[in-house]
This record gives sequence, structure tokens and C-alpha cells, in this order.
Amino acid sequence: MDLKLEVLVLPVSDTDRAKAFYDKLGFRLDLDTGPSTDFRCVHFTPPGSGCSIMFGEGMTAAEPGSVQGLYLIVSDINAARAELADRGIDVSDVFHDANGVLFHGHERGDVTHNLPGQERLAGRHPEGNTYSSFASFADPDGNGWVLQEITERFPGR
Repeated sequence: MDLKLEVLVLPVSDTDRAKAFYDKLGFRLDLDTGPSTDFRCVHFTPPGSGCSIMFGEGMTAAEPGSVQGLYLIVSDINAARAELADRGIDVSDVFHDANGVLFHGHERGDVTHNLPGQERLAGRHPEGNTYSSFASFADPDGNGWVLQEITERFPGR
């Protein structure tokens, strides 16, 4: 079976505000259509990604800002963080976990609620381990995103 994740639906409270944010973020606008005032679909794709996001009126009954833990993979965490900051995105400083890969809970787009035994430390992982350095940000509704640095993928990925 050949399954691929194609689109994630984000709950937002203001479609035009979300559209402006994702445009500012540098995502590609693929579609903005609505056959009525009760339904509008806005579709964006992150640069180089095979998975897109969509949001708009009548798209979901989920609470705006309730989607957390959306990962954007980058090859250079410091450069990616700097680019987002230059675009005016409120992005956290780069951080890592003292024990390696960080598995965490999310609270409104800020990765501060770690699981027991984890310790969030400032800066890129000191050894540059792949999957181990992060930065986080949220859209205007609080949907939470995480940048994760991956410099070497596991076999088969």
C-alpha cells in the first residue's frame, strides 16, 4: 500500500489573517476559493514539501489554534530560524533536549511543556545530532509549529 499524507486542515478564526500569515511565512498559495459565504478553502504548501495545509470557512469544527505539533523539517536550524525572524515571525530561540531527541507536549505553539525527565536547553544540539535541534512558533490562532533540524535521515525515509 502506498500512502502519503497530503493535506492537514487547520482551524482558524479569521481566514484572511491566516492567509496573510502563511504568505508572510513563505508558503506557496495553491488555492483560494469559495462557492458561498459559508465555505471558503485556502490551500498553502510549505517550500519543498509534499504535504500542504488548508483552512477557511466551513472547513472544520475544531477549535481555532487546537492543532499542535506540526513539524517543518530544515537542514540548518539556525538559518531557518533567522529567516523566519527576518520575515517578522515570532519564533523561539533554538533549543535542544539534554538527553537527545525531544518528545514534548505543546501548549499554544510554544514547546515548553516537556515530558518527565526532559530538560530543554538553549541552542543547537552541541554535537549537531540530527533530529535533535528545534525552534517553535505559532500562527495567529495558536496552531503550533516546530522547526526540526534533520541533517541525516534514517534509512528508508
